[in-house]
Amino acid sequence: MHRRFFLRASAALVGGVALGGTVSAGCDSADSASTDNDPAPGGDDTAASDGRRWVMPDEGEPHQRTWMAFAADEHIWGRKLVAEVQQNLAAVATAIARFEPVSMLVRADDLDRARQLVAGSNVELVTAELDDLWIRDTGPVFVRAADGPAGPGAVDFNFNGWGDKQEHARDAKVAEFVAARAGVPTVHTDLVLEGGGIEVDGEGTAIITESCVLNDNRNPGRSKPEVEAELARLLGVRKVIWLPGIAGHDITDGHTDFYARFAGPGVVVAALDNDPDSFDYDVTRRHLDILRGATDAQGRSLQVEVLAAPTTVREKFAADDFAAGYINFYVCNGAVIAPEFGDPVTDPATAATLARLFPGRQIVQVAIDGIAAGGGGIHCATQQQPAG
Repeated sequence: MHRRFFLRASAALVGGVALGGTVSAGCDSADSASTDNDPAPGGDDTAASDGRRWVMPDEGEPHQRTWMAFAADEHIWGRKLVAEVQQNLAAVATAIARFEPVSMLVRADDLDRARQLVAGSNVELVTAELDDLWIRDTGPVFVRAADGPAGPGAVDFNFNGWGDKQEHARDAKVAEFVAARAGVPTVHTDLVLEGGGIEVDGEGTAIITESCVLNDNRNPGRSKPEVEAELARLLGVRKVIWLPGIAGHDITDGHTDFYARFAGPGVVVAALDNDPDSFDYDVTRRHLDILRGATDAQGRSLQVEVLAAPTTVREKFAADDFAAGYINFYVCNGAVIAPEFGDPVTDPATAATLARLFPGRQIVQVAIDGIAAGGGGIHCATQQQPAG
């Protein structure tokens, strides 16, 4: 169940480059798209000290759209993987677009390729300067006002390349760009974390890994109570279930969305790594013990469901960095978009479990071998914008 553990060019090699805002493909058809050179719309900026409080909805609530990023550089991914990664991103985007609109950021040099791959789908292409594709981490976390007349907002969690492990000068600007494009104010904080590092149930409970959010490469000197107080303001979190995670074994330092996900209030889907040689073997068992003994913000004991990692993947893509786990699924309007790895046992077992946990939603499994070979998954490559 490994995740990305590679470092390419350092952040110092990349200067700050402003993001563009040109719409390059229409929602109805990428082939018949018009070009809009107007600047991206935006709302009033929201300062961290204005006292406003926010709530992050559960991922399963209705979405206005999904955001993605079509970016796979050869110097990060390697020449052999780029084409496969692009095909995977398009496959995920077009699968989601059957259920809700998708806005995909894309570099100008990649526009023609992106248009070909998403032609005829409900995918909008928006030109932008990007370093990589992980918009769950680089993009904003969309929130709603907890009370009062204020509308939605988008939290910029100050992406720093997972603790300065990868170049990120362009990706550090993605959150504000997406917020402006969506027409909502940016909500500021001095907390540094990534969207993949936090999971919420929309009712005040969060699951967070200590290895990521309390890491000195993000929030040096921050205590749990300090982090919890800021997340209460930003996301409406009233209780945090802290998982230890494991730092230094992958570029994310153990993101929550590879370990545990909410399938609804009081229901958690957890990863179990059965490979005794994996660095996640012991920690996934410790996580299960913690989750089974935990209660949520409503005082409920958690119903914990397990999704075991596959025991086999397609040989062409098998590598140490391959993210062979099912927890990194994505919930959209009317569907759950989940990976499949070619395992004849765990692929259908995962589909059956997700169908039971998400009644009324279609379970759509997509091969993402290129993305997984880079240590990520479907959830890492998507970010929801709630309806309203």
